[in-house]
Amino acid sequence: MKRRAHRGAALLAAMLTVSLVATFAAAALWQQWRAVEIEAAERTRVQSAWILTGALDWSRLILREDRRSSGVDHLGEPWAVPLQEARLSTFLAADTSNNADTEGADAVFLSGDITDLQSLLNVQNLFKASSIDPQGLQSFQRLFEVLGLPQSELGRLAENFRFASDISVDNRNASKAPLVPGRVEQLVWLGLSPATVAALKPYVTLLPASTTVNLNTAPPEVIYAALRGISLADAQRLVAVRASQPFRKVEDALEQLPASTTGKENVGYATNFFEVRGRIRLNEVLVEERSIVQRSPGGEVKAIQRERGVLDPAALAQLSQRR
Repeated sequence: MKRRAHRGAALLAAMLTVSLVATFAAAALWQQWRAVEIEAAERTRVQSAWILTGALDWSRLILREDRRSSGVDHLGEPWAVPLQEARLSTFLAADTSNNADTEGADAVFLSGDITDLQSLLNVQNLFKASSIDPQGLQSFQRLFEVLGLPQSELGRLAENFRFASDISVDNRNASKAPLVPGRVEQLVWLGLSPATVAALKPYVTLLPASTTVNLNTAPPEVIYAALRGISLADAQRLVAVRASQPFRKVEDALEQLPASTTGKENVGYATNFFEVRGRIRLNEVLVEERSIVQRSPGGEVKAIQRERGVLDPAALAQLSQRR
């Protein structure tokens, strides 16, 4: 009996030993796998950052050369043509002076586009000299009207934006002031409903300074809102005319509109602010960088806002369907 008991104890000890060894081995394997995954994710992050930075620099070059060649911005220029998704190796092969190792470049896809932010109505136009600007407010009233949005929400937006932006607010009221939004989606902070923000998003922007509307790139709704004495049909006709011949001065556009048209100071034909979106797909990861750039009269282009994030799988699926 004692011998059997010893054999049973030895067998149990052996089983425990095997279990411990298996547990330690699994833990070590998991730690190794985790380290490899972290290293791969960090490598992907760094590679994506460098490629997207290069794409932004390329966009800045395009905008700088565009300013040197012409003072008029319209949708027929190179910057307005979106970059469809293409393999990174295609760009590297086009550079004959590039001697870098391109291994793996076939699995990396790059796409992007540049948007004229002065084709949109700027929320910053609501605020001027520590007060609500009447002309800016009237433009937004017309936009709310054509979109069928409640004017009461516009009143809240204007007042809250003035309160949030007014640098003369004293310390006692500063704690009550809403945060100044940095993106259109954040206008809900100023009293707009999510439905109103969604309806406004294709037509408004939020820039650090007041801007005019570019008649060569703006949609009819924005042109209608910026000018006075015209109908939406007049704005649509203006868009049709510029498709064949961009306007090189405001007077060229006004000739196509009723004689009663006013608001010339609200519009223009050139742009200083653009949005650059760059997207990179590496394996199953889709990373997008959104940058707002400002172009000076001399042609210098600098990024004033940059944000980067990983898009959800639904966006990746939509991108795959378009290919």
